[in-house]
Amino acid sequence: MTSTTADVIDTLVGITSGSKLDAIRAQRSEARKHAQASYLGLFEPRDPGGVSTGERLAVASFVAGLHGELQTDAFYASRLAPGIRAAIAAEVAAAKTQGPYGSYPKGPLSVENTVGPVYRVAEASRAALGKRLVAAFEHAHMLVFHPRDAAAPSLQALLDAGWSTTDIVTLSQLVAFLAYQIRVVAGLRTLARSL
Repeated sequence: MTSTTADVIDTLVGITSGSKLDAIRAQRSEARKHAQASYLGLFEPRDPGGVSTGERLAVASFVAGLHGELQTDAFYASRLAPGIRAAIAAEVAAAKTQGPYGSYPKGPLSVENTVGPVYRVAEASRAALGKRLVAAFEHAHMLVFHPRDAAAPSLQALLDAGWSTTDIVTLSQLVAFLAYQIRVVAGLRTLARSL
């Protein structure tokens, strides 16, 4: 996959060519290459299928906001219309929590069961977001804060909102990629402070 898009992790961290961090990332060239390929596949696909670029960016902004990653949130939100950005910001503020929550099947891990809030998009934001993004945000919140609770009813809510099964896989991949990207960026920023 070829693109003129700059390496997104380098961009988010502020890594410049020839810097110490650039040299460190070069030591893991395959990881760097595949992280960028994942970004391109998810945010600049040749065929976006049933998930529009705007929907991808909105979900990314929301997920980055849930993680408290303001620069990453701004990076994805910058290409969205002001109305949708405002709705996302309102929902991030309402949806932030600690987690993870959820229940394991009965067994030795069930001692770690933790009850937590189940997020629903506020009525005031529903019109701005539309039913597809409402369902996507509720799904993304579940994956971020209730990963143990993923079950058929939450997937059915996405289908009912107009997402196909392929779209649901794409949404879940977006959330997983952002969790990875956010952690790599945080680690590199921490490393940059010690160089």
